[in-house]
Amino acid sequence: MSEALLATQAPEAPASGASGARQFWWRLRTRRAALVAAAVVALLVLVALAAPLLTAIEGQDPTTYHPSLVDSARGGVPIGAFGGIGGDHWLGVEPQTGRDLFARLVYGARVSLGVALAATTVQVVLGVVVGVTAALGNRWVDQLLSRVTDIIVAMPLIIMALALLAVVPAGFPRPVLVSLIIGFVAWGTIGKISRAATLSLKNLDYVAAARLSGWSTWRIARRELLPGLAAPVITYAALMVPANISIEASLAFLGVGVKPPTPSWGQMLTSANIWYQAAPQYLLLPAGALFVTVLALTVLGDGIRTALDPRAASRLRVGTGRKQEAKTATAATAPTASDAAEVAATVPETAKAATTKETRS
Repeated sequence: MSEALLATQAPEAPASGASGARQFWWRLRTRRAALVAAAVVALLVLVALAAPLLTAIEGQDPTTYHPSLVDSARGGVPIGAFGGIGGDHWLGVEPQTGRDLFARLVYGARVSLGVALAATTVQVVLGVVVGVTAALGNRWVDQLLSRVTDIIVAMPLIIMALALLAVVPAGFPRPVLVSLIIGFVAWGTIGKISRAATLSLKNLDYVAAARLSGWSTWRIARRELLPGLAAPVITYAALMVPANISIEASLAFLGVGVKPPTPSWGQMLTSANIWYQAAPQYLLLPAGALFVTVLALTVLGDGIRTALDPRAASRLRVGTGRKQEAKTATAATAPTASDAAEVAATVPETAKAATTKETRS
């Protein structure tokens, strides 16, 4: 009964010879918090992709002004209960302008998530290229690229982003510019991780065998080293996405991020900081969306990290499935009833053999 109950509660462990992808998915499935976070992230991405469809169903768009829906005598406070929530405006309207909050929120998800993912991609590409080149190059190349990486790591990200955003022409697409600046300024840490992992991998036997076979350095990096770098790079990239979302929101809050009328969550927070008493939903909606997104991505990143490296303990204490894993391991190693019977049957025979040997001696 207990074995059947355990089988229904915990997913079946893969065989010892199973592929790395199968073992990774099994470890990730044992962490309930990571699965919930993955579902939340998938829902947010779906909402961001379906923003035009959702706003078309509502019958609104993120840029149209509705001055008749705000009370100009009170400074532009939305008319109606809860910020003007109704059938035409599902989450109410923006103070002063009357723009639809639901439309701006879902379109803001596209900007915030898109900027974070694009910046993370730039960081990963630059960091891996520089890290692998430094590890495989000669001493001078390694020293030069390592010093450049140290300078990038030491740079204050927000200050450098503020300086670069101030000198770029206003006609350049702002979301693309923010993505590029975050990516080019903040790739240093992943560059260090890639270099350290490559230095440890290039001394392994299979890499030495590939080198003795006459493979070029590029082929060795592509065929032998990059697969080994996948785990640490994916792990760190998953944790970089929520950090980049926070950076984009900070830049928008400082007024140098995405410019109006393009909506973003950070830009909405910038405009809402004086309306937290008169129209609190204007502040709470983007702040809540940012909080949920960053939390879900952080939990998912931690789950991916522990699934890729089972020796590393999770930073989280809730939903990691440790009890299930312990029960599964105990059930796999504990002797069954048949094993106990075999042991009990062999004990008298062993004792009898020992007694006979003593008598003969």
